[in-house]
Amino acid sequence: MRFITSKNNIINELSLLQGIVEKRTTMPILSSIMIRATKGTVEMMGTDLEVGLRTKFEADVRTDGRAAVNGRRLFEFIKLLPEDQEIEFIKKDEHLIVRSGESEIKVLTASEEDFPEIQASDFEKGISWNFSDFKEMIDCVLYAITQEQRYYLSGALLSIKKNQLELVSTDGHRLSYTKREFEGLNVDKEVNQIVSKKTLNELKKFENEKVDFDFDDNSLYFRVNNRVLISRIIESKFPNYQAVIPRDNPNILTVDKEALIRAIKRVAILSSEKSKGIKFDLSGDELRLFSSNPEFGEARDKLTVEYRGKDMEIGFNSQYLLDFMETVSCDRVIFEIKDENSAVLIKPESEPEGVYFYVLMPMKI
Repeated sequence: MRFITSKNNIINELSLLQGIVEKRTTMPILSSIMIRATKGTVEMMGTDLEVGLRTKFEADVRTDGRAAVNGRRLFEFIKLLPEDQEIEFIKKDEHLIVRSGESEIKVLTASEEDFPEIQASDFEKGISWNFSDFKEMIDCVLYAITQEQRYYLSGALLSIKKNQLELVSTDGHRLSYTKREFEGLNVDKEVNQIVSKKTLNELKKFENEKVDFDFDDNSLYFRVNNRVLISRIIESKFPNYQAVIPRDNPNILTVDKEALIRAIKRVAILSSEKSKGIKFDLSGDELRLFSSNPEFGEARDKLTVEYRGKDMEIGFNSQYLLDFMETVSCDRVIFEIKDENSAVLIKPESEPEGVYFYVLMPMKI
Protein backbone atom coordinates (compact mmCIF):
# COMPACT_ATOMS: atom_id res chain seq x y z
CA MET A 1 0.00 0.00 0.00
CA ARG A 2 1.20 3.46 -0.87
CA PHE A 3 -0.68 6.76 -1.07
CA ILE A 4 -0.15 10.51 -0.72
CA THR A 5 -2.62 12.96 0.78
CA SER A 6 -2.66 16.30 2.60
CA LYS A 7 -2.89 16.80 6.33
CA ASN A 8 -6.18 18.66 5.79
CA ASN A 9 -7.71 15.58 4.15
CA ILE A 10 -6.89 13.13 6.92
CA ILE A 11 -6.60 14.94 10.24
CA ASN A 12 -10.33 15.43 10.97
CA GLU A 13 -11.06 11.79 10.13
CA LEU A 14 -8.29 10.59 12.43
CA SER A 15 -9.58 12.89 15.16
CA LEU A 16 -13.08 11.39 14.95
CA LEU A 17 -11.67 7.87 15.14
CA GLN A 18 -10.06 8.71 18.50
CA GLY A 19 -13.52 8.70 20.08
CA ILE A 20 -14.22 5.24 18.68
CA VAL A 21 -11.14 3.09 19.23
CA GLU A 22 -10.40 1.62 22.64
CA LYS A 23 -7.53 3.26 24.52
CA ARG A 24 -7.35 0.63 27.26
CA THR A 25 -8.42 -2.84 26.22
CA THR A 26 -7.66 -6.50 26.74
CA MET A 27 -7.85 -6.81 22.94
CA PRO A 28 -4.94 -4.78 21.52
CA ILE A 29 -6.41 -4.90 18.00
CA LEU A 30 -9.23 -2.58 19.19
CA SER A 31 -6.62 0.17 19.63
CA SER A 32 -5.93 -0.04 15.90
CA ILE A 33 -7.60 1.52 12.92
CA MET A 34 -7.80 -0.17 9.55
CA ILE A 35 -6.58 1.86 6.56
CA ARG A 36 -7.65 0.66 3.11
CA ALA A 37 -6.44 2.44 -0.05
CA THR A 38 -7.95 1.89 -3.49
CA LYS A 39 -8.64 3.94 -6.66
CA GLY A 40 -8.13 7.47 -5.43
CA THR A 41 -9.86 6.93 -2.08
CA VAL A 42 -8.69 5.91 1.36
CA GLU A 43 -11.14 4.43 3.84
CA MET A 44 -10.34 4.31 7.56
CA MET A 45 -12.25 2.24 10.09
CA GLY A 46 -12.28 1.83 13.86
CA THR A 47 -14.47 -0.02 16.34
CA ASP A 48 -14.82 -0.97 20.01
CA LEU A 49 -17.21 -3.80 19.01
CA GLU A 50 -20.21 -1.68 20.13
CA VAL A 51 -19.71 1.40 17.94
CA GLY A 52 -17.80 1.60 14.66
CA LEU A 53 -16.87 4.34 12.21
CA ARG A 54 -16.14 4.19 8.49
CA THR A 55 -14.77 7.36 6.93
CA LYS A 56 -13.29 8.21 3.53
CA PHE A 57 -11.06 10.91 2.06
CA GLU A 58 -9.39 11.60 -1.26
CA ALA A 59 -5.78 10.55 -1.86
CA ASP A 60 -3.30 9.90 -4.64
CA VAL A 61 -3.24 6.11 -4.35
CA ARG A 62 -0.12 4.69 -5.98
CA THR A 63 -0.56 1.11 -4.74
CA ASP A 64 -3.73 -0.46 -3.38
CA GLY A 65 -3.54 -2.17 -0.01
CA ARG A 66 -4.44 -2.05 3.66
CA ALA A 67 -2.82 -1.77 7.08
CA ALA A 68 -3.97 -1.98 10.70
CA VAL A 69 -2.08 0.50 12.86
CA ASN A 70 -2.34 2.12 16.30
CA GLY A 71 -4.80 4.98 15.81
CA ARG A 72 -3.66 7.21 18.64
CA ARG A 73 0.03 7.24 17.73
CA LEU A 74 -0.74 7.92 14.08
CA PHE A 75 -3.03 10.80 15.04
CA GLU A 76 -0.51 12.35 17.47
CA PHE A 77 2.20 12.37 14.81
CA ILE A 78 0.08 13.81 11.99
CA LYS A 79 -1.46 16.42 14.31
CA LEU A 80 2.01 17.91 14.90
CA LEU A 81 2.89 18.24 11.21
CA PRO A 82 2.71 21.66 9.49
CA GLU A 83 -0.61 22.63 7.93
CA ASP A 84 -1.21 21.96 4.20
CA GLN A 85 1.67 19.47 4.24
CA GLU A 86 1.63 16.47 1.94
CA ILE A 87 2.00 13.14 3.73
CA GLU A 88 3.13 9.86 2.22
CA PHE A 89 2.02 6.49 3.61
CA ILE A 90 3.88 3.31 2.69
CA LYS A 91 3.11 -0.19 3.97
CA LYS A 92 6.37 -2.15 3.97
CA ASP A 93 6.64 -5.60 5.50
CA GLU A 94 5.20 -5.28 9.02
CA HIS A 95 5.47 -1.49 9.29
CA LEU A 96 3.59 1.57 8.11
CA ILE A 97 5.98 4.36 7.17
CA VAL A 98 4.50 7.86 7.42
CA ARG A 99 6.68 10.57 5.88
CA SER A 100 6.25 14.34 5.47
CA GLY A 101 9.19 16.52 4.52
CA GLU A 102 12.01 15.60 6.90
CA SER A 103 9.61 14.05 9.45
CA GLU A 104 9.03 10.32 9.49
CA ILE A 105 7.70 7.59 11.75
CA LYS A 106 7.75 3.84 11.21
CA VAL A 107 4.89 2.20 13.09
CA LEU A 108 4.54 -1.53 13.65
CA THR A 109 1.31 -2.80 12.09
CA ALA A 110 -1.12 -5.31 13.56
CA SER A 111 -2.54 -8.39 11.90
CA GLU A 112 -5.18 -7.33 9.40
CA GLU A 113 -6.91 -10.70 9.82
CA ASP A 114 -7.45 -9.98 13.52
CA PHE A 115 -9.21 -6.68 12.87
CA PRO A 116 -12.96 -7.05 13.53
CA GLU A 117 -15.32 -6.91 10.59
CA ILE A 118 -17.28 -3.65 10.49
CA GLN A 119 -20.65 -3.98 8.83
CA ALA A 120 -21.66 -1.81 5.88
CA SER A 121 -25.02 -0.61 4.59
CA ASP A 122 -26.33 0.45 1.19
CA PHE A 123 -28.99 2.79 2.71
CA GLU A 124 -31.60 1.50 0.26
CA LYS A 125 -34.51 2.35 2.59
CA GLY A 126 -34.05 6.06 1.82
CA ILE A 127 -34.61 7.24 5.41
CA SER A 128 -33.12 10.68 6.14
CA TRP A 129 -33.81 13.87 8.10
CA ASN A 130 -32.30 17.27 8.92
CA PHE A 131 -29.09 16.76 10.86
CA SER A 132 -28.80 20.08 12.71
CA ASP A 133 -32.30 19.58 14.16
CA PHE A 134 -31.36 16.04 15.14
CA LYS A 135 -28.27 17.26 17.01
CA GLU A 136 -30.47 19.66 18.97
CA MET A 137 -32.69 16.71 19.87
CA ILE A 138 -29.65 14.74 21.03
CA ASP A 139 -28.72 17.62 23.37
CA CYS A 140 -32.21 17.36 24.88
CA VAL A 141 -31.79 13.73 26.00
CA LEU A 142 -28.08 13.03 26.33
CA TYR A 143 -27.74 14.24 29.93
CA ALA A 144 -30.43 11.85 31.23
CA ILE A 145 -28.73 8.70 29.92
CA THR A 146 -27.12 6.68 32.68
CA GLN A 147 -23.91 4.65 32.63
CA GLU A 148 -24.80 1.41 34.33
CA GLN A 149 -25.32 -2.33 33.84
CA ARG A 150 -28.97 -2.01 32.81
CA TYR A 151 -28.40 -1.80 29.07
CA TYR A 152 -31.86 -0.44 28.34
CA LEU A 153 -30.92 2.71 30.29
CA SER A 154 -27.51 3.15 28.64
CA GLY A 155 -29.00 4.73 25.54
CA ALA A 156 -31.92 6.79 24.24
CA LEU A 157 -35.00 5.34 22.59
CA LEU A 158 -35.17 6.42 18.94
CA SER A 159 -38.68 6.19 17.48
CA ILE A 160 -39.24 6.91 13.80
CA LYS A 161 -42.73 7.28 12.38
CA LYS A 162 -44.00 8.92 9.22
CA ASN A 163 -42.78 12.54 9.25
CA GLN A 164 -42.00 12.29 12.97
CA LEU A 165 -39.00 11.45 15.12
CA GLU A 166 -38.83 10.99 18.90
CA LEU A 167 -35.95 10.62 21.37
CA VAL A 168 -36.47 9.54 24.98
CA SER A 169 -33.97 8.95 27.78
CA THR A 170 -34.22 8.09 31.47
CA ASP A 171 -31.93 7.15 34.34
CA GLY A 172 -34.68 6.10 36.74
CA HIS A 173 -34.78 9.47 38.51
CA ARG A 174 -35.76 11.65 35.55
CA LEU A 175 -36.98 11.35 31.98
CA SER A 176 -36.37 13.58 28.99
CA TYR A 177 -38.55 13.51 25.87
CA THR A 178 -38.34 15.40 22.59
CA LYS A 179 -40.25 15.12 19.32
CA ARG A 180 -39.98 16.90 15.98
CA GLU A 181 -41.69 16.74 12.63
CA PHE A 182 -39.59 16.12 9.52
CA GLU A 183 -41.37 16.50 6.20
CA GLY A 184 -40.50 13.67 3.83
CA LEU A 185 -39.40 11.28 6.57
CA ASN A 186 -40.82 7.99 5.33
CA VAL A 187 -40.68 4.53 6.93
CA ASP A 188 -42.59 1.39 5.96
CA LYS A 189 -43.35 0.69 9.62
CA GLU A 190 -42.53 2.33 12.94
CA VAL A 191 -38.91 1.96 14.07
CA ASN A 192 -38.08 1.71 17.79
CA GLN A 193 -34.43 1.17 18.73
CA ILE A 194 -32.21 2.09 21.67
CA VAL A 195 -29.21 4.17 20.54
CA SER A 196 -26.17 4.06 22.82
CA LYS A 197 -24.88 7.18 24.57
CA LYS A 198 -21.51 6.80 22.84
CA THR A 199 -23.17 6.73 19.43
CA LEU A 200 -25.10 9.93 20.17
CA ASN A 201 -21.97 11.62 21.52
CA GLU A 202 -20.01 10.77 18.38
CA LEU A 203 -22.80 11.93 16.06
CA LYS A 204 -22.68 15.36 17.68
CA LYS A 205 -19.13 15.79 16.34
CA PHE A 206 -20.25 15.55 12.69
CA GLU A 207 -21.40 18.39 10.43
CA ASN A 208 -23.76 18.17 7.47
CA GLU A 209 -27.23 19.23 6.30
CA LYS A 210 -28.79 15.79 6.62
CA VAL A 211 -28.27 12.36 8.11
CA ASP A 212 -29.16 9.12 6.31
CA PHE A 213 -30.36 6.22 8.47
CA ASP A 214 -30.53 2.47 7.98
CA PHE A 215 -30.74 -0.63 10.14
CA ASP A 216 -30.60 -4.40 9.99
CA ASP A 217 -30.97 -7.20 12.54
CA ASN A 218 -27.71 -6.31 14.29
CA SER A 219 -26.82 -2.66 13.73
CA LEU A 220 -27.99 0.91 13.23
CA TYR A 221 -26.27 3.00 10.55
CA PHE A 222 -25.98 6.79 10.46
CA ARG A 223 -24.40 8.31 7.33
CA VAL A 224 -23.29 11.93 7.56
CA ASN A 225 -21.48 13.10 4.42
CA ASN A 226 -18.40 10.85 4.00
CA ARG A 227 -18.79 9.13 7.37
CA VAL A 228 -20.88 6.17 8.49
CA LEU A 229 -21.34 5.51 12.19
CA ILE A 230 -22.37 1.95 13.02
CA SER A 231 -24.01 1.19 16.37
CA ARG A 232 -24.73 -2.33 17.59
CA ILE A 233 -28.39 -2.75 18.49
CA ILE A 234 -29.05 -2.87 22.24
CA GLU A 235 -31.14 -6.00 22.73
CA SER A 236 -33.31 -4.77 25.61
CA LYS A 237 -36.80 -3.40 26.09
CA PHE A 238 -36.96 0.31 26.88
CA PRO A 239 -39.15 1.15 29.92
CA ASN A 240 -42.77 2.13 29.36
CA TYR A 241 -42.04 5.84 29.67
CA GLN A 242 -45.61 6.87 28.88
CA ALA A 243 -46.70 5.41 32.23
CA VAL A 244 -44.55 7.83 34.26
CA ILE A 245 -45.50 11.07 32.51
CA PRO A 246 -47.66 13.09 34.95
CA ARG A 247 -51.10 14.13 33.76
CA ASP A 248 -53.16 17.07 35.02
CA ASN A 249 -50.84 18.21 37.81
CA PRO A 250 -52.81 21.11 39.39
CA ASN A 251 -50.06 23.37 40.79
CA ILE A 252 -48.52 25.50 38.03
CA LEU A 253 -45.29 27.50 38.38
CA THR A 254 -44.12 29.75 35.52
CA VAL A 255 -40.70 31.35 35.91
CA ASP A 256 -38.06 33.23 33.92
CA LYS A 257 -35.53 30.61 32.85
CA GLU A 258 -32.33 32.66 33.12
CA ALA A 259 -33.28 34.11 36.49
CA LEU A 260 -34.01 30.62 37.80
CA ILE A 261 -30.71 29.24 36.47
CA ARG A 262 -28.76 31.97 38.25
CA ALA A 263 -30.67 31.49 41.50
CA ILE A 264 -30.20 27.71 41.43
CA LYS A 265 -26.47 28.09 40.84
CA ARG A 266 -26.12 30.55 43.73
CA VAL A 267 -28.04 28.41 46.19
CA ALA A 268 -26.42 25.15 45.05
CA ILE A 269 -22.98 26.43 46.11
CA LEU A 270 -23.80 25.34 49.66
CA SER A 271 -25.85 22.25 48.86
CA SER A 272 -24.66 18.78 49.81
CA GLU A 273 -21.93 17.68 47.40
CA LYS A 274 -23.46 14.21 47.19
CA SER A 275 -27.19 14.98 46.83
CA LYS A 276 -26.90 18.50 45.33
CA GLY A 277 -30.29 19.07 46.95
CA ILE A 278 -32.07 22.43 47.07
CA LYS A 279 -35.54 23.28 48.34
CA PHE A 280 -38.29 25.25 46.58
CA ASP A 281 -40.75 27.07 48.87
CA LEU A 282 -43.76 28.19 46.81
CA SER A 283 -46.25 30.73 48.14
CA GLY A 284 -48.26 33.32 46.24
CA ASP A 285 -46.06 35.02 43.66
CA GLU A 286 -42.80 34.09 45.40
CA LEU A 287 -40.36 31.24 44.94
CA ARG A 288 -37.87 30.92 47.80
CA LEU A 289 -34.82 28.70 47.23
CA PHE A 290 -32.83 27.19 50.08
CA SER A 291 -29.90 24.82 50.65
CA SER A 292 -27.84 23.83 53.65
CA ASN A 293 -24.67 21.91 54.35
CA PRO A 294 -23.58 21.12 57.94
CA GLU A 295 -19.94 21.67 56.95
CA PHE A 296 -20.37 25.05 55.22
CA GLY A 297 -23.66 26.76 56.08
CA GLU A 298 -26.85 27.83 54.32
CA ALA A 299 -27.85 29.69 51.15
CA ARG A 300 -31.12 31.43 50.29
CA ASP A 301 -32.58 33.25 47.31
CA LYS A 302 -35.96 34.56 46.19
CA LEU A 303 -37.66 35.12 42.82
CA THR A 304 -40.93 36.75 41.79
CA VAL A 305 -42.87 34.18 39.76
CA GLU A 306 -46.33 33.26 38.49
CA TYR A 307 -47.78 30.49 40.64
CA ARG A 308 -51.25 28.97 40.75
CA GLY A 309 -51.60 26.38 43.47
CA LYS A 310 -51.30 25.54 47.13
CA ASP A 311 -48.34 26.60 49.28
CA MET A 312 -45.69 23.93 49.02
CA GLU A 313 -42.12 22.96 49.86
CA ILE A 314 -40.47 20.57 47.43
CA GLY A 315 -36.85 19.45 46.99
CA PHE A 316 -34.86 18.82 43.83
CA ASN A 317 -31.40 17.77 42.72
CA SER A 318 -30.03 21.13 41.53
CA GLN A 319 -27.87 19.62 38.78
CA TYR A 320 -30.86 17.74 37.38
CA LEU A 321 -32.74 21.04 37.16
CA LEU A 322 -29.83 22.79 35.43
CA ASP A 323 -29.40 19.97 32.91
CA PHE A 324 -32.85 20.70 31.56
CA MET A 325 -32.80 24.49 31.93
CA GLU A 326 -29.58 24.87 29.98
CA THR A 327 -30.95 23.03 26.93
CA VAL A 328 -34.24 24.96 26.69
CA SER A 329 -34.28 27.76 24.11
CA CYS A 330 -37.35 29.72 25.30
CA ASP A 331 -37.43 32.52 27.90
CA ARG A 332 -39.74 30.95 30.48
CA VAL A 333 -40.34 27.43 31.80
CA ILE A 334 -43.38 25.83 33.41
CA PHE A 335 -43.41 23.40 36.35
CA GLU A 336 -46.55 21.27 36.67
CA ILE A 337 -46.57 19.89 40.22
CA LYS A 338 -48.92 17.46 41.95
CA ASP A 339 -47.42 17.38 45.45
CA GLU A 340 -44.10 17.15 47.32
CA ASN A 341 -43.61 13.45 46.56
CA SER A 342 -44.80 12.96 42.98
CA ALA A 343 -43.11 13.39 39.63
CA VAL A 344 -43.01 16.96 38.28
CA LEU A 345 -43.48 17.81 34.60
CA ILE A 346 -41.22 20.64 33.41
CA LYS A 347 -41.50 22.15 29.93
CA PRO A 348 -40.75 25.33 27.98
CA GLU A 349 -43.58 27.88 27.94
CA SER A 350 -43.43 27.91 24.12
CA GLU A 351 -42.19 25.13 21.84
CA PRO A 352 -41.54 26.55 18.34
CA GLU A 353 -39.16 23.74 17.35
CA GLY A 354 -41.29 20.78 18.42
CA VAL A 355 -42.10 19.07 21.72
CA TYR A 356 -39.67 18.96 24.64
CA PHE A 357 -40.46 18.08 28.25
CA TYR A 358 -38.78 16.73 31.34
CA VAL A 359 -40.11 14.51 34.13
CA LEU A 360 -38.25 14.84 37.43
CA MET A 361 -38.77 13.07 40.73
CA PRO A 362 -38.48 15.36 43.77
CA MET A 363 -36.20 14.50 46.68
CA LYS A 364 -36.38 14.75 50.43
CA ILE A 365 -34.33 17.68 51.76
